[in-house]
Amino acid sequence: MAAVSIHQFAQCITCHAWSPDQTMVAICPNNNEVHIYKLMQEKWEKIHILRKHDQIISGIDWSAKSNKIVTVSHDRNSYVWNQESSEWEPTLVILRLNRAALCVQWSPQENKFAVGSGAKTVCICYYEQENNWWVSKLIRKKHNSSVTSVAWHPNNILLATTSTDGKCRVFTTFIRGVDSRDSGTGLPYDSKFGEQIMQLDLSSSWAFGVRWSPSGSTLAYAGHNSMIYFVDEVGPSPSAQSVSFRDLPLRDVLFVSEKMVIGVGFDCNPLLFMADDMGTWSFVRFLDEKKITPSNSKYGSQFSEAFGKFYGQSKHGIGNESVEPSRPRGGAHENCIKYIPLSIKCNLISLHCRLLVFMIHYVTVNC
Repeated sequence: MAAVSIHQFAQCITCHAWSPDQTMVAICPNNNEVHIYKLMQEKWEKIHILRKHDQIISGIDWSAKSNKIVTVSHDRNSYVWNQESSEWEPTLVILRLNRAALCVQWSPQENKFAVGSGAKTVCICYYEQENNWWVSKLIRKKHNSSVTSVAWHPNNILLATTSTDGKCRVFTTFIRGVDSRDSGTGLPYDSKFGEQIMQLDLSSSWAFGVRWSPSGSTLAYAGHNSMIYFVDEVGPSPSAQSVSFRDLPLRDVLFVSEKMVIGVGFDCNPLLFMADDMGTWSFVRFLDEKKITPSNSKYGSQFSEAFGKFYGQSKHGIGNESVEPSRPRGGAHENCIKYIPLSIKCNLISLHCRLLVFMIHYVTVNC
């Protein structure tokens, strides 16, 4: 098997999700359609096109247990797709949004899903058996700007969000008749739906890519200021630490284990962060090897050197001579890596193999 296998599905991929057995992938080629590809004899074949949205699709999630696909779009709508025989049939979800839906994620038990939007609102959607449709309860007046990412706690009740107001928040989403009382959250069951458990104001810029660790004891999210934040003891008195790096900002993060996190973003190269025995997080290395591309322009090399010195002075103080050289580019990805799907649940070795073999797991956006 080749060390690197790169497949050109479209000129631009805005979002994607993998099937439970990871033999199929659903992508949005920067329009209002979802294309489903299947791996057949080491070649990806397009087998379905899902058409229902009117505008660009901004989020896709494929449930691991029930084999359902949920999509959200800038048209403010959401659909749950069920496979009936050889076709995918859509069911409209009532979101009640007046701005674009931006992100979506199934809950661990797959009886709910959360939708973040540009309306400063989070929709918690669940299925009503009596009426045979999906409805939503809204978390309003908590965010001051667009909700960029949502992440479910393993207990199926707590939900973390990030927003372009620079804050990360945790809410309770207990819905009577949908959730069970033995969720193990430690919260009183008279807690109101949408009650804010915690608000983190660690980032001075936009916040992206929030995720929980497998045990739910640690929360991580990225800031647009080239920093990643780790929060323990989520609650009234959280313990937080930040890790800064001198490269471009991250857009998404993923816990590989309790002490390993992968971050992806505008630098076009996955980053590895690890925690030591004392619980202190730090940047370890890049996962993608870079090829050094010689510069054909003397002016270009001088400009890069000058910019590197300027960047180092602005970050470490004027007069600091210990400036890292500009890191060469030219890896497998050529543009921003926007998203890491939750379908990757494995150790670091197998994750790295997936990075090398199926690079589409980390979406490259050519916009």
